Amino acid sequence: MSLRRSPMRKYSYILLGFLALLVVACGGGNTTTANDGGKAPENRQVLVQPMVGPGSLKTLDPPIAGGPRVVSMLYTGLVQLDENLQVIDQLAQTHEVASDGVTWTFKLKPNLKFSNGDPLTSEDVVYSIDRALQPATKAPDALFYLRLIKDADKLATGKIKTLIGSSLLTPDPQTVKIITSKKASHFLYALAYETAFVVNKKVVEKYGSSYTHHIKEGAGAGPYILSEADENKAFVFVPNPNYNGPKPQIKKVIIPFYKSQDTMYQAYQTGEVSYTNVPPSQLEAAQKLPNNQFYRAAIQGTTYYTMNYLIKPFDNQKVRQAFALALDKEQIARSVYKDTIIPTNHIVPQGANSYNPNLKGPAGVNDLKGDKAKAKALFEEGLKEEGLSRDKLPPITLSIPQGDTLVQREAVVVQQMWNETLDLDVRVSVVETSKYYEDMDATKNNPHGMMIWRSYWKADYADPQNWLTLLFDKESTFNNENYGANNASNKAEQQKAIDLMYTADANFNQDERIKQYQEAEQMVVDHAAWIPLFQMTKVQVRKPCVKGMINSAPFDPAPDNWSKIYISNDQPCISSRYTV
Repeated sequence: MSLRRSPMRKYSYILLGFLALLVVACGGGNTTTANDGGKAPENRQVLVQPMVGPGSLKTLDPPIAGGPRVVSMLYTGLVQLDENLQVIDQLAQTHEVASDGVTWTFKLKPNLKFSNGDPLTSEDVVYSIDRALQPATKAPDALFYLRLIKDADKLATGKIKTLIGSSLLTPDPQTVKIITSKKASHFLYALAYETAFVVNKKVVEKYGSSYTHHIKEGAGAGPYILSEADENKAFVFVPNPNYNGPKPQIKKVIIPFYKSQDTMYQAYQTGEVSYTNVPPSQLEAAQKLPNNQFYRAAIQGTTYYTMNYLIKPFDNQKVRQAFALALDKEQIARSVYKDTIIPTNHIVPQGANSYNPNLKGPAGVNDLKGDKAKAKALFEEGLKEEGLSRDKLPPITLSIPQGDTLVQREAVVVQQMWNETLDLDVRVSVVETSKYYEDMDATKNNPHGMMIWRSYWKADYADPQNWLTLLFDKESTFNNENYGANNASNKAEQQKAIDLMYTADANFNQDERIKQYQEAEQMVVDHAAWIPLFQMTKVQVRKPCVKGMINSAPFDPAPDNWSKIYISNDQPCISSRYTV
């Protein structure tokens, strides 16, 4: 996460502070409608949702956006994801795939317009997708999310000049045809990512790379327009009068920028923001707030440890399994998180449609406490297979990002478990946050990169491809551990798992492909490509006056769902100084 965005921005999209506070869903997917004191007057329909800043107008360009928040208010795509991460038609009225499995046809809704009243046609749609892949756009993730489009790789690498007229077609102003390179049942999910959001060709070509400074002139067709922008203070949004869907009830959305999660929470306490994440130090106090302000809900995200396959001894499956089984995840939950997290052996989290309740942990061990005896035996066997002994091992270093005390406490416990069970001297390296993610990105195909590190993944969309092929494909920019791209003795088995993912990707029989993904996940877990630790949740406080938001939604509302959100007369609410 994300993850959606260059790998660095993907991982840093969610604040580490509340990632540690993972719990069983409380309130689940319920919308906030209880105890409704009636809708507040129009001039009080203001929502203040803070972000750690400063802001950047540059990131309001869909192909390089740092996540769906904000950009999904300004732009829309042919299809989009709802709060449950399911695909819905957005600009498209209908879509269908031909019998060949690679020709996708989208019929646009009638009378679509950009916020300035310019007509939105099929020409704008194909221009936007083609532009995202153009090398000059410098969109870090565009190819990975749009690579299924035929010859997308050639365009992204400058081998051809455009896809328009070949794999991106406009039979008429209301019709878009997209040709994919192969059958892929998850194509719509990838197309729903913001890299394919539609921009106004006229505005972009008029201002070039600086067009985001002129968004209010009609760059997008989302439910809101940007009315004020100060990158150091706040962005302000008002409803788009030409939006094609149901109109938003919130008349002004203010996104102020704060220095930290702690300062955002302080602003919440003084009535300056409508909702915010809860920092670890405020968890107990937040739970005591009146009128159900505190809530927590499980989302589709997994926190994990992993190791670089290109550094010995981590190219040995038994060694990797030993590190996994040496961890007592229940003890970590108890001693570090006071039993407020959900330990797991799964890559695919609960709630995902391919979640496998019958999945077995590494080496067939299901116990979340691990298995110290088996870990010791596997470690010795793995070293023997590699012709290694402890005195010949390189220094083993676990890297973690700076700034989160709970993560550091967790790392110390993990370090102790590995050292005591495997008779090692694992050392913890706390790395400045931006460098940490740079180093993690640089570990791809790098035998001199990071050795062991902690990370997480938050689903971009609900399809299991997002949890498996997207992460473990040898070419994936997110496959920093180099799964399948190494010379391990079980390399053929790794490739078998990847090939099974490819088969599932192309399978349009949903029941069959789910089973194939589950089989692939079982193989990856047994290979200990990751050491899953726990499932992510969202831990927040929200003013009781905010109605219609879905607690379990991992991102901000889908465009049409802004019509369901409003401010009631319930108290407490934000300061009365906020008016339309």
